[in-house]
Amino acid sequence: MGVPPIYGLYACLVPLLLYAFFGTSKQLSIGPVAVTAILVMSGVSQLADPFTEKFIELVLLASFLIGLLQIVMSILQMGFLVNLISQPVISGFISAAAIIIIVSQLEEVFGMNIPDFKYAHQTVWYAISHFKDVDWITFGTCSFSIAAILVFKKWKKAFPGALFVLVITTVLTYVLKLHSKGLSIIQDVPVGLPSFIIPDMDYETVLTLVPSVLTVTFIGYVGSIGIAKSLEMKNRDHIVKPNQELFALGIAKLIGTFFQAVPSSGSYSRTAINDEAGGKTTVSSLITVVMVVFSLLFLTSFFYYIPKAVLAAIILVSVFGLINFSEAKYLFRLRRRDFLVMIITFLGTLIFGVENGIFIGVVLSFVFLQYYSSRPHIAELVNIPGTKYYRNMNRFPDATQSTEYLIIRFDNQLYFGNSSYFKDAIQEYVSNREPLPKFLILDNTNMHDIDSTGLHVLEDIHEYLEDLRIQLLMVGTIGPVRDFLKRSGFTDTLGVDHYYLTISDAVDYAENKIERKSIHEAAVQFNKERRSFLD
Repeated sequence: MGVPPIYGLYACLVPLLLYAFFGTSKQLSIGPVAVTAILVMSGVSQLADPFTEKFIELVLLASFLIGLLQIVMSILQMGFLVNLISQPVISGFISAAAIIIIVSQLEEVFGMNIPDFKYAHQTVWYAISHFKDVDWITFGTCSFSIAAILVFKKWKKAFPGALFVLVITTVLTYVLKLHSKGLSIIQDVPVGLPSFIIPDMDYETVLTLVPSVLTVTFIGYVGSIGIAKSLEMKNRDHIVKPNQELFALGIAKLIGTFFQAVPSSGSYSRTAINDEAGGKTTVSSLITVVMVVFSLLFLTSFFYYIPKAVLAAIILVSVFGLINFSEAKYLFRLRRRDFLVMIITFLGTLIFGVENGIFIGVVLSFVFLQYYSSRPHIAELVNIPGTKYYRNMNRFPDATQSTEYLIIRFDNQLYFGNSSYFKDAIQEYVSNREPLPKFLILDNTNMHDIDSTGLHVLEDIHEYLEDLRIQLLMVGTIGPVRDFLKRSGFTDTLGVDHYYLTISDAVDYAENKIERKSIHEAAVQFNKERRSFLD
């Protein structure tokens, strides 16, 4: 995030305490997380250099603004906005953010000074081209730490491998005086609890932070609510309320800012550990707060010799699991357009930065949504022999197709975005039938809504069919749509006797009408022939 490590501990005090009282998830553990960190770093680094006093002030201001926005959204009952960001966008962004975080640690991994570049590929190229400047003690310490953590993970998941490696390498650094041989260490860590502060605010700075604030607000909330919902499904002992979660996360950030807490969100790893350890209530969070207070008061002197290369190793091992290869393969096999959204978001985030990457992904999702919504599924239904069931003709090619009536099912709401497509499809179905059917039976079972544009198109279709002497019959029209058609006058225009609950009822009406018409035509023909004979 671009701030000294002590601020990570500060973020696990007041925010965690407040969430324990206001949150609705019993196991969710909040604090600084990798994705939030990279988002904050990306936005704030445009205004100040990381690790400077000005940078820290801006990070705390961003935390205040994020918290304030989440509280406002909670009051306005805007928890539903989480649905605006699709899962492929989240997966693509988090995978790219993980790579950006990995790249950001190369300086600590190789023990070399790397200039601050805007894009990840520039940092990678610099590290490769200056590989001769690698500090081998630093690189060896980091590599050993990664290998040891992975071995411990494979051996026993419950074993705190990262903590064990941290302690061992810290002791070795002190005993062997590795810090005097080029290994970078944390050095002094402030003792005591955070002091009360009020972040400086000015209009121009707030405006500059708005893109980062919006991004962290949504992404942080999406991640937190996703973790909380997964635990709700797993344990089934509580109910997560999205708007209350927004308030809890917001108040944690807003009040936490006054105690130097950087932006915090729900942490998957900490929450998983909390759940696996048997945490059933928010008391586990309160105990965590007590332990952090104890550490700040009595243990900070032991942090002096912690190698930064080991912290980098812990970060690398943690975030590598965020690169979601399995999700990419799953989406490629399941639905290519979702896979495309994920990959474009991933590449956009890597190439153009985190905020732009998310923006690209969200816009692309809505483009796909609008495209497929404007071209919904339409099917011609046919009767399965020996039954009263009617199914898609393409799936049941051996089913019976009548020459007297045409049955069409429209699988979407009828609104301005797809009304023209609907009209063209109906006209194409009708014009392709030879001879023309006498009835068009429109199955509205899946038409859950209709707007004024859709109504006008429905009226046009009715007139088009009347000109061709084809009767329109409506089937399965749900209550809200039926009420709308009644208010508009279309029901009276069409006739209440042209609405049916099931397709078989409409078919029976059509067949009876055809049969009566045939009898009437036969009688007329008979009378004509009789008069001709008598003449």
